[in-house]
Amino acid sequence: MPGYPALPEGLAYGGDYNPEQWPEEVWQEDVRLMRQAGVNLVTVGVFNWGLIEPAEGVYDFDRLDRIFDLLHSEGIKVDLGTPTSSPPVWFRNRHPGSRLVDREGHVLGGATRHSFCPSSPEYAAASERVAGRLAERYAGHPALAMWHVHNEYGWANAHCYCPTSAEAFRAWLRERYGDVGAVNAAWGTTFWGLTYGSFDEVEPPLLAPPGLLTGLQLDFMRFSVDAHIANYRREREAVRRFSDLPVTTNFMIPNCKPMDYWRWSAEVDVVANDHYLDAETPDAHIGLAMAADLTRSVSGGRPWMLMEHSTGAVNWQPRNLAKRRGEMRRNSLAHVARGSDSVMFFQWRASRHGAEKFHSAMVPHAGTDSEVWRDVVDLGADLGRLAPVRGSRVEADVAVVWDWESYWALELEWRPSADLGFRERVGAFYEALWREHVTVDFVHPSADLSAYRLVVVPSAYLLTEGSAKNLHRYVEAGGHLLVSFFSGIVDENDAIHGGPYPGVLREVLGLSVEEFHPLREHGTVAVSSGAGEYAGRIWSERVRLGEAAALWTFADGPDAGHPAVTRHDLGAGAAWYVATALDEASGSGPRGPYGLRGLLGEVLDHAGVRRLADVPEDVEVVRRGAHLFLFNHGDRPVTVPGVTGTGLLDGVEHRGSATVPPGGVAVVRT
Repeated sequence: MPGYPALPEGLAYGGDYNPEQWPEEVWQEDVRLMRQAGVNLVTVGVFNWGLIEPAEGVYDFDRLDRIFDLLHSEGIKVDLGTPTSSPPVWFRNRHPGSRLVDREGHVLGGATRHSFCPSSPEYAAASERVAGRLAERYAGHPALAMWHVHNEYGWANAHCYCPTSAEAFRAWLRERYGDVGAVNAAWGTTFWGLTYGSFDEVEPPLLAPPGLLTGLQLDFMRFSVDAHIANYRREREAVRRFSDLPVTTNFMIPNCKPMDYWRWSAEVDVVANDHYLDAETPDAHIGLAMAADLTRSVSGGRPWMLMEHSTGAVNWQPRNLAKRRGEMRRNSLAHVARGSDSVMFFQWRASRHGAEKFHSAMVPHAGTDSEVWRDVVDLGADLGRLAPVRGSRVEADVAVVWDWESYWALELEWRPSADLGFRERVGAFYEALWREHVTVDFVHPSADLSAYRLVVVPSAYLLTEGSAKNLHRYVEAGGHLLVSFFSGIVDENDAIHGGPYPGVLREVLGLSVEEFHPLREHGTVAVSSGAGEYAGRIWSERVRLGEAAALWTFADGPDAGHPAVTRHDLGAGAAWYVATALDEASGSGPRGPYGLRGLLGEVLDHAGVRRLADVPEDVEVVRRGAHLFLFNHGDRPVTVPGVTGTGLLDGVEHRGSATVPPGGVAVVRT
């Protein structure tokens, strides 16, 4: 399998380049500015299908040839996109059966990207053909560094409900189950008497009255992922007939819920991700860190590529806030700290037309006499100094379980509380760990967990028997496990595991749950740790102890006097359980803000996870190989103790500490 792309120098720097939007005299200025900024890689051709194939089977590569040659003349490498996320107008008109159909049965309009059915055979043939023609023409070009198939699979057409998709879904079910009786058993169709007599009777989960079979919905989500992966594989193999360079596509971790990226990761030669800051969220840099850690984890710990992010505002959030001075630099280098070997943007030059004309760019509408451009040039210089970081890895002692299928299942209709949310619990635990200066990996619950001192399970509503046994073995062998409420409840078909809750986690946790007691909207319960009382939200439940011991108890509410936090010593390890949503900062204790963070502090100590002491919580500290990255997200200078080495960005020698200015970044080779 091809490896990471061989780039001309250090870390990759650049972004999406769309010269077809501009007259040719602008191209000369573009490449001159790219060299000034230190750009060494650009993504080309992502949206030009209608330009290189203006009519079916008629190709015109003249413009793209000139672009390739111009970039090569300036030493800039090309990540060549196959333009298949945006089929030409002629394709839609010639093949009306390929049009996307929504859950209500509406045929959706065109004049945008992703307006096609992922199961369309006409689309499959046309996309494979154009990918092959591109590979045949450019495989030997010296500017070519790698291939970028499609763009953001599942962005707008994750699911299609047209007749073609329905038939493809039935074929998928036949292959998965063999006979329709197995489908009925898996989905529990005897409920409400919805038993199928043949595969031909199965239809996609179109808009329907409430109570749609949840097994049907989950399998349709799995089928849809497979449909997109099949399209990717088809184009990838068309490229590989002519080229042995790396092939990838750009993920959208964690913001594309319909795509199971654990499944996708095996298909790409290098994991690439698009990340856009949720600008209105306080402490948005914590969400960025989580996205980067999850991307690195999907990549199996190997270096990955930041394929897109923004220099400033995006165009599609409710309020598109511009980044503050220094924020773009911190964002970019935080991705590098957490494993990216590239910093890429959408896009190089801001567009004058179309839906994304208010999206920021490396060359903004204001031109080069702008703060954004000066920051782009300065960032290029920073990345040049960080070349020694390339190829190194981030190591973590703590893992957080993340499973896209559990995410899907938890957020289907008719769960015990509308306040249950997969991202809400994962985000709460991640933020508490981040503020404890703990770097984490994310893992699938079936993964090898032996390398971690602590495994955290914030939300695993859907958990298979095999994954539960994996967690059990991990604890018995000496691991430490922390599980949050409403986990281990159903199997892969959304069927309740037999016996009392929490189903397949009863043995490892040493307890059972008699009844759930969701709280009213904005309701809270008091939880006592013996040292004080702290607030719980969303949920409480009646925990019955087996071999586990109660550490904290509910002090009021429907479960007053019953366990709220437990620990079960099992084999050489221990498993904790939290029966409510502890606030991240719901009280005060010896470690500062208590609640969830305080509990995590106790568990981390028990697991032997070492953290930095005397470092403010708004300072982000990440070690990547021999390099220590320090980010000051606060408004005062911060001195971080225990740092000895040479600063890569400024050449400063640190002997026992490093001072980071407000909003600043330091990278120290230790």
